[in-house]
Amino acid sequence: MIEKVRAHPSQNESLLFETSSPGKAGYQLPELDVPTVDPAEALGAQHVRREIGGFPEVSEVDAIRHFTRLSTWNYAIDLGLYPLGSCTMKYNPRVNEAVARTEGLMWIHPYQPDALSQGAFAIMAELERALAEITGMDAVTLQPAAGAHGELTGILMVRAALQAQGNPRKKVIVPDSAHGTNPASVRMAGYEVVNVASNDRGMLDAEALARMVDEDVAAIMITNPNTLGVFEEHISNVARILHSKGALVYMDGANMNALAGISRPGDYGIDLMHLNLHKTFSTPHGGGGPGSGPVAVKKELEPFLPLPRLQHAPSGWSWNYGRPQSIGRVRAFYGNFGVLVRALAYIMAHGGDGLRRATLDALLNANYLRKMLEPHYEIAYQAPSMHECVFSDRRQAANGVSTGAIAKRLIDYGFHPYTVSFPLIVPGALMIEPTETESKQELDLFVRALISIAQEAEENPELVLMAPYSTRTTKVDEVAAARKPILKWRG
Repeated sequence: MIEKVRAHPSQNESLLFETSSPGKAGYQLPELDVPTVDPAEALGAQHVRREIGGFPEVSEVDAIRHFTRLSTWNYAIDLGLYPLGSCTMKYNPRVNEAVARTEGLMWIHPYQPDALSQGAFAIMAELERALAEITGMDAVTLQPAAGAHGELTGILMVRAALQAQGNPRKKVIVPDSAHGTNPASVRMAGYEVVNVASNDRGMLDAEALARMVDEDVAAIMITNPNTLGVFEEHISNVARILHSKGALVYMDGANMNALAGISRPGDYGIDLMHLNLHKTFSTPHGGGGPGSGPVAVKKELEPFLPLPRLQHAPSGWSWNYGRPQSIGRVRAFYGNFGVLVRALAYIMAHGGDGLRRATLDALLNANYLRKMLEPHYEIAYQAPSMHECVFSDRRQAANGVSTGAIAKRLIDYGFHPYTVSFPLIVPGALMIEPTETESKQELDLFVRALISIAQEAEENPELVLMAPYSTRTTKVDEVAAARKPILKWRG
């Protein structure tokens, strides 16, 4: 009887703890050519341990193959399309990485003296200038570490500016089509959240807005384009309504990938906004960071920007801490510097014309997907799509197939799932953003996959409901897995 052959480790990778063998080592060092010192005598016995208890002992090749095999399990932007709506998971040009790894930039230290940091200061100043020009604003801070951090920074500035006028006010209006972090930022800044509903075209209802704006409203936080991928056509009117009551207009600029080089928020009444450099300006995104969420403001809000601010004199660049109206520091040091370098490299490589072309390509790709998929999936709103399109699973749900099942089945076709069940105002949402970096060939493969799944949902729903089949872990009971997770570990 032939014994069943065990699967190769690349298909069923063991933990290093399970492959550990006493005595194995991943290194070999020569004998010391200097006198030895007993660490216990030098440091004290209480600070020394001879071995790390339970630490795996493997050879160099074992360790290399283990982590290489694990890397083949990952889906990455270098492998294929990341259609996550709202996330803007575009390909990151390698020239950005090369620039960020320039020795003088890669090894710079935040405690380095100003006199030795002039190049870094010049990079930050040029990025501030470029972002101000792109957004139509007057000043920019690079401190915030990501988008939600930028939101909080902006609303704290709103509070400080209104407080300087004698009344910080009580409420901030947040449309139901805004990003989900907006209400949290409002609450953290000490304001009450007031929700306003979208109309049947997926846009802010300006008439409803006008009825709720009073002298207690500090600001509105509006995402534009919103989370439905729809441009707020009445944005200038929205700004006039808020300004007529002495309130400010904050724009969540996370979807600036649909506007850069075409439309400047500062030109249609926005007072302040944040940007996601790790989205629009192409630095590595996902997997825990890093991010960057600069805030751009009109000149009236410039005194309230976080400390410190860059200043230039004949002797060079330095930090200015003497700003009494500032909200203070919002992050240790000066921002995620490596992300800033990558963003400036991206902007300079494209130039104004290149940024405009990239935006037009993003719009074209999203609308191509919409046109190809509309016969098979129900579009959420008939308003024109910008950089992303949102469908509903209503047609497939009639056969018991939800957006989550469609997403899992998509994995079997070799694609990362789209954003599932968001935005919440669209039941069973399929939120898809292709970005400008995808070719028609890649988009066509993605379209064919989703059309095939739509056909499966109609002809053989059970096939979709039991997906995925090609993954190392097949469909799981999500409720049971959340309540009773079973994980490998070595105690």
